[in-house]
Amino acid sequence: MHIEHVANAADPRLADYRNLTDTALRRVQEPAGGLYIAESAKVIERAIAAGHAPRSVLTQQRWLAGLERLLGGIDAPVYVVPDSVAEEVTGFAVHRGALASMHRPGQPRLGDILRDARTVLVLEDLIEHTNVGAAFRAAAGLGADAVIVTARCADPLYRRSVKVSMGTVFQVPWTRIDDWDDALRTLRESGFELAALALSDDAVPLDAYAAARPERVALVLGTEGDGLSRTALDAADAVVTIPMRGGVDSLNVASAAAVALWALMS
Repeated sequence: MHIEHVANAADPRLADYRNLTDTALRRVQEPAGGLYIAESAKVIERAIAAGHAPRSVLTQQRWLAGLERLLGGIDAPVYVVPDSVAEEVTGFAVHRGALASMHRPGQPRLGDILRDARTVLVLEDLIEHTNVGAAFRAAAGLGADAVIVTARCADPLYRRSVKVSMGTVFQVPWTRIDDWDDALRTLRESGFELAALALSDDAVPLDAYAAARPERVALVLGTEGDGLSRTALDAADAVVTIPMRGGVDSLNVASAAAVALWALMS
């Protein structure tokens, strides 16, 4: 490892890690090629295993020995800082071993991630990074072959999303779409039926839909609060709902994704 001890929070070498509250991350101006922050040794390991390259690593002395195996072959500086410097730089207590500033990989084409997929999760305009991360974890654990996020959806590679997903954002193929019409055309050409998860008087109960699921399904979930857009609902081949009890009309969007994906597994 290329170790550099840094004792000053104002050191320019730490610029990638400065003030990494979630709000600040949403506003950060990324350098050419783009960066994201991976938090904890486990998440960094999964990112590297997925072929992502770190630009640098930030850690404290007590964690250094445990990072040797992970970073032994990595050509990137490892900045070792006191606890007080780590917290002053990032804006939070760094207690999960390490942070890594990672080069953001290029986005695959939609057609490429659909080619061998059978079940796809589409996240339309979700604004909460925690929900995006939880949806990816559900996708990885419950059989989604790919995830599509819309242009205004929160970034799966933001620190909070990656952390909540337990690194599964590196495991499930995904891409971001800029235009719904183009994406719908590609999904249709690839043989996918669109199932919109929404509340509607004529919605099909999830268990009934899952019992006769088509060969290829794109399960579409909408933003917290407002739900799916009119465009998504009009494009859907079926509107599907999760039957609820106790006076509750719906689940959190990430929970709904997990329930629906579990039902569609076969």
